Amino acid sequence: MKKIHIVALLCITAGIYTFITASKDVSTYATFAQAVETGQRVKIGGQLAKDKAIKYDPDNNPDETIFYMTDADDVLRRVQLNMAKPQDFEMSEQVVVTGSMEGDTFVATDILVKCPSKYKDEEIYLKEEATS
Repeated sequence: MKKIHIVALLCITAGIYTFITASKDVSTYATFAQAVETGQRVKIGGQLAKDKAIKYDPDNNPDETIFYMTDADDVLRRVQLNMAKPQDFEMSEQVVVTGSMEGDTFVATDILVKCPSKYKDEEIYLKEEATS
């Protein structure tokens, strides 16, 4: 076998492995009820409950943030994020957490936060100008 064939075979194998690994994480959004049902790792999109306290103590445990969020069905649950609190977390418009249910708590290993756009007022102004 030529060297080029071996390299091509290794590249194809690496590509297939990467595709299979990445496809395990591709999922649709679930709700807390579905997370309880399946018991598997899911992604849940929702809103941060801004009326509830956010517990983050970087001095004692910098890799734990506890907060409450509501899902698409307006179910409020406690979320334990196993990482530091994201910057501007309190200003978030939407939160997507990835993890699984453990008892009554959703234990998240990853988070995606959508914050309000600092350009939102400018976008509205430009759209109004364009329509007039």
